[in-house]
Amino acid sequence: MNTIELPRMGTNTEYSLTAPSAGLKRLAIIIRDDAFDRLLTPLTFAWEMGRQGIEVDILFVLWAVRVLSRDGVNEVKFDPRHAHREAWLRERLQRDGDPLEIHDFLKLVKSTGHVRLHGCRLAAMTFDVNKEMLIPEADGIIDPGDFLRDIAVHADHCQYF
Repeated sequence: MNTIELPRMGTNTEYSLTAPSAGLKRLAIIIRDDAFDRLLTPLTFAWEMGRQGIEVDILFVLWAVRVLSRDGVNEVKFDPRHAHREAWLRERLQRDGDPLEIHDFLKLVKSTGHVRLHGCRLAAMTFDVNKEMLIPEADGIIDPGDFLRDIAVHADHCQYF
């Protein structure tokens, strides 16, 4: 493994990592949960891969589709099982220079130029999310079948959160 200097979402910290596989060019991620602490992992994967030039498409399904709306992104809360540790986690995020709000995290992943954020059409219908309600970082609402047929099937790796 090579040790290289990489920015950590806001600070410069030395990390040891292995360069991504030459075969990994596209990543598809499906997110179904809208809890703050449960969004951190898939968004971190998206940011890490996006900043390395890997194309990343994320489909927000079920409750997560609300994260792409102006109201929903401001209503993101911690998973109740971990809410008592919210201050602790936020302190560490701040210490490490990581975003403290999900909307800021979405802006960060989009800043790579390699990450697309899609809302699931069926979830959008269920949760009354329409195109006019989307945050500027959202790439639109897509049929889940189209995401699977046209995007996920061409990905080198798929993740589900």
